Amino acid sequence: MQQLANQPEQAAIRIDLGAIFVSLELSRSNWLITSLSPGAGEKMSKHSLRGGDVAGLLRLFATLQEKTRARTGEWFRIIVIQEAGLDGFWIHRVLQAEAIESHVVDAASILVSRRRRRAKTDKIDGETLVRTLLAYKRGEPRVCSMVKPPSPEEEDRRRICRERKTLIAERVEHVNRIKGLLFAQGVGDYEPLRRDRRASLEDLRTGDGRALPFHLKAQIVRELDRLELILEQLQKVEAARDQLLLDRAEMNDLAPVVRLLQLKGVGAEFANVLWSEGLYRHFDNRRQLAAYAGLAPTPWKSGSIDSEQGVSKAGNPRLRGTMVQMAWLRLRHQPNSALSQWFKQRVECNGGRLRKSLIVALARKLLVALWQYATAGVVMEGAALKPA
Repeated sequence: MQQLANQPEQAAIRIDLGAIFVSLELSRSNWLITSLSPGAGEKMSKHSLRGGDVAGLLRLFATLQEKTRARTGEWFRIIVIQEAGLDGFWIHRVLQAEAIESHVVDAASILVSRRRRRAKTDKIDGETLVRTLLAYKRGEPRVCSMVKPPSPEEEDRRRICRERKTLIAERVEHVNRIKGLLFAQGVGDYEPLRRDRRASLEDLRTGDGRALPFHLKAQIVRELDRLELILEQLQKVEAARDQLLLDRAEMNDLAPVVRLLQLKGVGAEFANVLWSEGLYRHFDNRRQLAAYAGLAPTPWKSGSIDSEQGVSKAGNPRLRGTMVQMAWLRLRHQPNSALSQWFKQRVECNGGRLRKSLIVALARKLLVALWQYATAGVVMEGAALKPA
């Protein structure tokens, strides 16, 4: 008993932190700052600031450092963590410019309670972020997944393909609305995307032989006005995309994109999305690449249970959707490639079933092959190139 009494009492967490650990819970109206400082024991301090008050945040950091120095007689650096969200990466860049170590974490990778009803408040989330940051700095493996923020240039470059995708969705919406309005009148052969859309609208007759009603025709004309505006913006976005690829190719800054364009079945849009959404990053192996695209498998194994839940869908949704589209198009444009032959053989072995599941597997293999081709020049087996 005497020996046990002489042993130092162990704290629940480390007191010799070596830094001030801070978490940011961000919203439009308020920022909740949770901190754990050396010399303050296990108690976490909480402060609230007005949303967007960067100057107040930096003053608070200075105050935390002064209080810690008064308690311990030493100066400690600040380490900050925040979740990736609607605020983007501008706060992270401000902190880095002030020589403050900053981390952005994927919120879905943080472990939470599995109770059916768990308490969730900004206070609890702030403390959870601090504990996650502590574990990450201790070197605990797979405690969370930190996001690699892109540079401002990389972030701005990928806006072109994202804006184009938004415009395409709006174009489909207007086209479907016009077709739906006319179909309710017995007209099913009108194509709003044709160049003679306004002239042909004047000649339309309803299913019972009447001219289009006045207000219906006026509504369709207004829909055509919005549709033509979207088509005009699409042309500008695509021209900016092509000019960007041309400029970078001349500067030899996007040689991997030019290499992708040499493949049959890969156009400017696919090449731009592949590079700006994923391949510009560094990946150590194919598993990291597949996980980033959300194409990694998610097994469920426990005791006698052994099943596959499908792909994780935890990565970049734009890259994942593009790869599935490219997988289907590869079967058409590259039918003799090794990957296309692999898909056909697997479908035949399953009696023509599971095509959708196998196309996702093909998308993963194709992404890895394109990554090796774009970054290292490894030509895919049986791949056909465009004529020079």
